[in-house]
Amino acid sequence: MIHLFFHALAASAGAGLTYVRNIVPHLASRNDLQATILLGPQLRAEFASPQNVSFVEMETSGAARRFWQEQTRVPELVRQSGADVLISTGNFALRNSPVPQILLSGNSLYTSADFDRDLRSRGAWGIWLDTRVKAVFARRSVSWADATVAPSLAFAETLRQWTGRNVVSIPHGFDREAFFASGTPLPPETEAAVRSAQGALRLLFVSHYNYYRNFETLLRALPLLKHRLDGREIRLFLTCRLRSDANPGAYRAESAAALVGKLGIDREVVELGTVPYDLLHHVYRAADIYVTPAYTETFAHPLVEAMASGLPIVASDIPVHHEVCAGNALFFDRFSPENLAQRVEELAPSSGLAREMADRGRLRSQDFSWQKHVDQMVGLACALCASGPGFALGMADKRA
Repeated sequence: MIHLFFHALAASAGAGLTYVRNIVPHLASRNDLQATILLGPQLRAEFASPQNVSFVEMETSGAARRFWQEQTRVPELVRQSGADVLISTGNFALRNSPVPQILLSGNSLYTSADFDRDLRSRGAWGIWLDTRVKAVFARRSVSWADATVAPSLAFAETLRQWTGRNVVSIPHGFDREAFFASGTPLPPETEAAVRSAQGALRLLFVSHYNYYRNFETLLRALPLLKHRLDGREIRLFLTCRLRSDANPGAYRAESAAALVGKLGIDREVVELGTVPYDLLHHVYRAADIYVTPAYTETFAHPLVEAMASGLPIVASDIPVHHEVCAGNALFFDRFSPENLAQRVEELAPSSGLAREMADRGRLRSQDFSWQKHVDQMVGLACALCASGPGFALGMADKRA
């Protein structure tokens, strides 16, 4: 029986939370492994105590302190657990892991030239410096780990070019039954906001506010789309609020809020705020089209959720979006509001194209499985244990 130690202290928002929440049930369902998961107290409160999964809690505050704790305290926790393999889930590896280590690298901001230009154009020098420093350690982490895993083929190739190291691609999953399981309704305020859009063309974008999701291009497309649709009512549902204090990270949302006012689209933009993950399916099913203008991604879970919900998709033209959607989307130049509006217009009528894309998307969403992801991760860990120190050298061009 193999014992895996998951280092998940960095799981505090977005994809990190989605990852931990979904793998724990699948780890707990297996009788061929033992798992120890290191996480923050707030996330620990979400889980029961499965027989074969134990949890270690650690308080952290700030990336620098967390990195120091990782390098100084986590190795001893791994030793104490008796684990066979360490799986570091937060982009950074231990410099001297006491056991073979698998690094999950899933942050494209460290490699994105678009993000670098965006930060400089905004004068966001604090975030720029923070990103550059973290990029140094993220790059070194790939060489510190015995194996590195990316959540998509596209990002695996980016990491290979960036580091010169071999990288395995193991896609993230999707659990349809769990995603649609909750019968709890939306909070009354959110439900009222969704219902008020009936009769309008309803667009949805699931993300907290940040720069790389490229909200501004989407906002600038709305007046153009309204003109193209001869004044038809449009509503854009956002699962965030355009206020800096209502979003994780140091991103400043005030410029996006000001742009809404400048464009005169206050009525069209519906800020739902954060929607609990188990209730998100209600929002997807209330929408007509899913739209994402992100200029960089490593996997993009909402695309799979949208396809499973039967939504046609309009997505920015980046490799990860093509890979995840497998052709089941209309793509636009990531910085062109005009091209975005044109693509949405093509799906806006109740057309055969929209229905065809929705049907194909449902089928495509079935290709993603958290069970399959966990199986492949366990397989990789077992191979690493069996092969010893030379394992990483034999990973050339291997893709799970």
